[in-house]
Amino acid sequence: MSLPKGFLWGGATAANQFEGGYLDGGKGLSTADVVTAGSHTVSRRITYTMPDGSKHTQPIMPYEEIPEGAVCDVQEGYYYPSHIGIDFYHRYKEDIALFAEMGFKCFRLSINWARLFPNGDDETPNEEGLKFYDDVFDELLKYNIEPVVTISHYETPLNLVTKYGGWLDRRVIDFYVKYCETLFTRYKGKVKYWMTFNEINIMGMLPFFAGGVTKATPQAKAQAVHHQFVASAKAVKLGHQIDPENKVGLMIAYGSTYAYSCDPKDQALAMETTQNSHFYSDVQVRGYYPAYKLKEYERLGVKVEMAPEDAQTLKEGCVDYLGFSYYSSSCVSSKPVGNETGGNFVSGVKNPYLKASDWGWQIDGIGLRIALNRLWERYQKPLFIVENGLGAVDTVEEDGSINDDYRIDYIAEHIKEMDKAVNYDGVDLIGYTPWGCIDLVSAGTGEMKKRYGFIYVDRDDQGNGSLKRSRKKSFNWYKKVIASDGADLANDK
Repeated sequence: MSLPKGFLWGGATAANQFEGGYLDGGKGLSTADVVTAGSHTVSRRITYTMPDGSKHTQPIMPYEEIPEGAVCDVQEGYYYPSHIGIDFYHRYKEDIALFAEMGFKCFRLSINWARLFPNGDDETPNEEGLKFYDDVFDELLKYNIEPVVTISHYETPLNLVTKYGGWLDRRVIDFYVKYCETLFTRYKGKVKYWMTFNEINIMGMLPFFAGGVTKATPQAKAQAVHHQFVASAKAVKLGHQIDPENKVGLMIAYGSTYAYSCDPKDQALAMETTQNSHFYSDVQVRGYYPAYKLKEYERLGVKVEMAPEDAQTLKEGCVDYLGFSYYSSSCVSSKPVGNETGGNFVSGVKNPYLKASDWGWQIDGIGLRIALNRLWERYQKPLFIVENGLGAVDTVEEDGSINDDYRIDYIAEHIKEMDKAVNYDGVDLIGYTPWGCIDLVSAGTGEMKKRYGFIYVDRDDQGNGSLKRSRKKSFNWYKKVIASDGADLANDK
């Protein structure tokens, strides 16, 4: 039992959740910088000011429209976790050395768009921001760690929201393509693996997170994601032109969906729910809108405005690989059941055969094998698990140790199923980067106590703490897993 030689073992992060330095080095504000902390029971909020000067907030879940004329901004009296994150901006050498100690073959991170183009529509990029990522990539390459870069990960320059309405405006496509051209040119030879948008399907649930869209209608979300599809396709084509070695992929949030019962209505609902996830990858892998989505738009009265050349652009800009996050599975029922559970911005009916995390996410390693097979059979494109992990409360013992056996058990279960997908089923899987390999801010709740990492960071939900890094028990365990290419999963409890 082992994964192939050359398999990309590593870890995953996002700039807005761990980088910090939110105004350092000429960086502008992004959408993430105006989202407050929250908790498992209290929604994170977007802060904004109305033209009359009155201050307001809007919960990110459930998402409602931000009023016309409002300006999203930073306000006194709120804690914004993105402003400091875990301060990777100033501590990247220390963190990368720890990744190297674990034996990482790759490291997934994102570029903060507003660090390079503070307003999003700037004529020229910010050299200090470019230099920062040069330094980060050089440090990774010093240890032979392959950078895997998400171009846009839950952040959009705030000026693009205020001035254009975010991705609802077609002009943002050109700003994004210019940003991509800057990345592909500047980091040619340093970065080979790119992903255009993180969890692009989140546009259907949280459009402000996904693209700075302040409207919540089906029409607005459909139009905004169309612009992202076109931008992604243009980026794929441009990436190949600038460097034929580039591999430009997509990224979606994904989980196996089961029917709650053998009632045909439940089975049909499971099919429809899965289709809704596949829509985003269908467009980016196949290069056209699937019939089931066009029918849905027809029923909803949604009319997506497309330029005459968009169909050809989508066809010419199909991605090289498919990256996805997988944390849990869910059940769906056509009848009220009354036992909902949580998930990655989504919920479903509790599965009586599964245990769940403290945040209600159902733990299902077999579901990962099912997801891998489903995506491979559908697309025949290389797959990359770029997020997977267990959010949990970690306890620091008196001797400083952190015995996170629950995290080891979770990841081991999922790696076993990855192995089956590759070695039993023949799935082409190129890598695995567990989420939050170093503790960072939770996207959904804005908490620090919901920890995923192999590395503990001394910081709490209110922003207190020394930011000191320390190794958890899972650190040495994962180091052993990587060294054995997944063959040694034993946990010496």
